[in-house]
Amino acid sequence: MIEVKNLHKGFNDVQVLKGITTTFEPGKTSLIIGQSGSGKTVFLKSLIGLHTPEEGTISYDGKLNIDFTLEQKREWRQEIGMVFQGSALFDSQTVQENVMFPLKMFTKQPEDEMLDRVNFVLQRVDLENSNFKLPAELSGGMQKRVAIARAIVMNPKYLFCDEPNSGLDPNTAILIDNLVQEITHEYQITTVINTHDMNSVMEIGEKIVFLKDGVKAWEGTKDDIFKTDNESVVKFVYSSKLFKKVREAYLNETK
Repeated sequence: MIEVKNLHKGFNDVQVLKGITTTFEPGKTSLIIGQSGSGKTVFLKSLIGLHTPEEGTISYDGKLNIDFTLEQKREWRQEIGMVFQGSALFDSQTVQENVMFPLKMFTKQPEDEMLDRVNFVLQRVDLENSNFKLPAELSGGMQKRVAIARAIVMNPKYLFCDEPNSGLDPNTAILIDNLVQEITHEYQITTVINTHDMNSVMEIGEKIVFLKDGVKAWEGTKDDIFKTDNESVVKFVYSSKLFKKVREAYLNETK
């Protein structure tokens, strides 16, 4: 579990995060949403330790990250998996080499044990027999699955995804959403996802945190978001005619 209390973060006298308090539970896909400039990226980077807050705390399973020693920080970082917006694969390395990279960086496992783990996670993301392909030989969806395999190869407690559906067609985006949710449930990972994709919100939003101007303006589930009367949430989530009709149909059915 990740617990955030009264988080503040700013740059050059501009306050970006203004007292955010929330929790992210293991075994749930938690989504952070909001307009560009709302503070989502700064919030995510604060969660993974790339930004140090001026005020407030972040704890991981009851341990405050500000109290970590250098060795504890190293151990904690090994418990984190990250899926970057553009996948961030090494172009000159094969799928196998990309996925094995964290194991080589952080463990002293024998080569055969590392390879067994790589093959396991590639099979888990339906990419078995793709070991020796280069990223350029893969579709966008396959590259994203390689990125997910690399993110879980260390068997992390915490998984962070930054716009995992960026650049993907709708069908592939749904497959990636479902894969992330399945892995989250299967391994009881605390998963936090930054997204603009409202399909993801409706499909896998087991917890949704809506940020506006650096403040947590609303939180709830994908079911709650249909019923909310929060004007900012409604305006953001149901900005398209299609989603307005979906919401109207849901509300009519539940009257």
